[in-house]
Amino acid sequence: MPSPVDNLTDALLGPILAADPAGPRVTYYDDATGERIELSASTLANWAAKTANMVRDEFALEPGGKVAVLLPAHWQSVAVLLGVWWAGGEVVLSPDADAELAFVTADRLDDVADVPEVAALSLDAFGKGLSDLPLGVADYATSIRVHGDQFRSAGAGSALEGRSVADTIDAARASSKNVELASTDRVLSSRTWDTADELIDGLLAVLAAGASLVQVAHPEAEATARRVGTEKVTKQF
Repeated sequence: MPSPVDNLTDALLGPILAADPAGPRVTYYDDATGERIELSASTLANWAAKTANMVRDEFALEPGGKVAVLLPAHWQSVAVLLGVWWAGGEVVLSPDADAELAFVTADRLDDVADVPEVAALSLDAFGKGLSDLPLGVADYATSIRVHGDQFRSAGAGSALEGRSVADTIDAARASSKNVELASTDRVLSSRTWDTADELIDGLLAVLAAGASLVQVAHPEAEATARRVGTEKVTKQF
């Protein structure tokens, strides 16, 4: 098996799984819909493994292949990102002519019309799939169910927008150090993850520190204020 420096998901999830596999790792809220879902490191790893198996077996992506991930800051996006990295893919966060595979929401299908393989996500809280997808576009919610929840990681060169695995890990750790994150922190954030720097600061830094993320979409001020107490938040981004 590759060493952690060869694989970004191993480097991020490995220490967390060893230290606290059952504790909350990503808690997701959408204040517009009332959705709340919480994932432990073990559950997140299972979703990532399913995604990695899908990437390898359903889409035949080889390590080093480029994958466009055009998704919002959502718990399922975390699973997709970790799964792509586990399979050795390089993530790009915008439409890319060289991408071999894309994970997108339905409203962004036109952005990846030239990508050979595409999986669309409904991001539905109850796992409902998408209907009436164009021919050849896979529905993530239904396709993911048949894939196994264990995966042997693959080594990779680039991990994120041309950054190597080592450079991405270093950037995440530096970001974590810059805001003085500790493994005991519970981070409340409504940041977007639309660029590599945003993704590193908003998600990867939290995972690199072994901290826990409470990610909120469409935040409401009153709900945010209550959540600081109910979720035992120690830092806010």
